[in-house]
Amino acid sequence: MTTPEVAGTLFVVTPGEPAGIGPDLVITAAQRPDRAATMVVAADPDALRERAEMLGLPLRLQPCDPDQRPKAAAEGTLRIWPVPLSQPVRAGVTDVGNARHVLAALDLAVAACQAGRADAMVTGPIQKSVINEAGHAFSGHTEYLAEATGAPLPVMMLVAPDAQPAPLRVALATTHLPLRAVADAISVDKLCLTLRILDAGLRRDFGIAAPCIRVCGLNPHAGEGGHLGNEDADIIAPAIAQVRAEGIDASGPLPADTLFTPRHLEGCDAVLTMFHDQGLPVLKHAGFGRAVNVTLGLPIVRVSVDHGTALDLAGTGRADAGSFDAALRVAAEICSARRA
Repeated sequence: MTTPEVAGTLFVVTPGEPAGIGPDLVITAAQRPDRAATMVVAADPDALRERAEMLGLPLRLQPCDPDQRPKAAAEGTLRIWPVPLSQPVRAGVTDVGNARHVLAALDLAVAACQAGRADAMVTGPIQKSVINEAGHAFSGHTEYLAEATGAPLPVMMLVAPDAQPAPLRVALATTHLPLRAVADAISVDKLCLTLRILDAGLRRDFGIAAPCIRVCGLNPHAGEGGHLGNEDADIIAPAIAQVRAEGIDASGPLPADTLFTPRHLEGCDAVLTMFHDQGLPVLKHAGFGRAVNVTLGLPIVRVSVDHGTALDLAGTGRADAGSFDAALRVAAEICSARRA
């Protein structure tokens, strides 16, 4: 994906966990005038300045009114919607007292996208354990943003845009669930809805006129004719048949251990896997550090990095900004596709 940034497109960026590498990624991006011109960051200004000093990088901030779409900033200046921290930040050391700050930044970004004050949100990595330890039930960005926007079903899809010989896209039928809960969370109706959302997202956000989707089975060997489980024959296959009757090009269920081979991926635009660790290890092997997370099924555009908070790298200058750069790039392409 090499589409240029869309002129006038504005991304609201949430750095995520303030003790992690999210602030580093934002500050690094701000060194590029073309990147800074597309961004407004929802963060604590003093925390960003302190981190920039640790990194030895210049940072000029322009505070803006969160209730208005910010005007263009001077070259080399990063616009910011201030979101104050509750506790001082130490790079690499989390503090449950700042959990509310992380959620407040997300809430601001959602509201800005819904009101048209920003065109898309790009999210940095969060430390889910900190938010839960602070007393907030939180399973991940995907679920939180769905609830915040009233989306009936979010679909998490990771994209390795530079994978060879073609971009690799892997969507999930379930997201952040314990493995023992996965089978009970899969139903014909939910899989049909997931496939409809995936098909629509590939068409609208990625400009694919007739998407080809391949679907993983749940069990080894896609159930081995019922000898290794009935979910593939009783749930996944009927869902595929139903959406195929609606005109969606979905096939399967296919054994996950062979679906990701070149022969099966040829001509495939996306793979739907049944659970988090069924497809994401393959995706991240193909493009970790350059892949992104896209949430389909939301009324707003949301793209994220493909990695965690990397607390050990925060403030060291060794954080790799490749996934963050790819997230901005993919967000621009989605905005462009939606405007077409």
